[in-house]
Amino acid sequence: MTAGPDTTPVYSISAAAELVGLHPQTLRTYEAHGLVRPYRADNGQRRYSARDIERLRQIRDLSQREGINTAGIRRIIELQELLLRLQTALGCR
Repeated sequence: MTAGPDTTPVYSISAAAELVGLHPQTLRTYEAHGLVRPYRADNGQRRYSARDIERLRQIRDLSQREGINTAGIRRIIELQELLLRLQTALGCR
């Protein structure tokens, strides 16, 4: 992974949870469901980037505001990533 300002893993799980207004266990659950993949430091600690924080906010909103379950959120994220890859391949971005 090429680290840029938005992809540099800097936030601990407690800091990330506070930034998005969720409990750290919720972040662990999201990771277990494949919704977010934080960097793992050599000591095993999770580190979240600004991009991860934005993803967590999106997941939080889809879950809490829209009532979408984790399977639905995972599908939405997969489709967004596919769209981004297609746009990049077509030179749209």
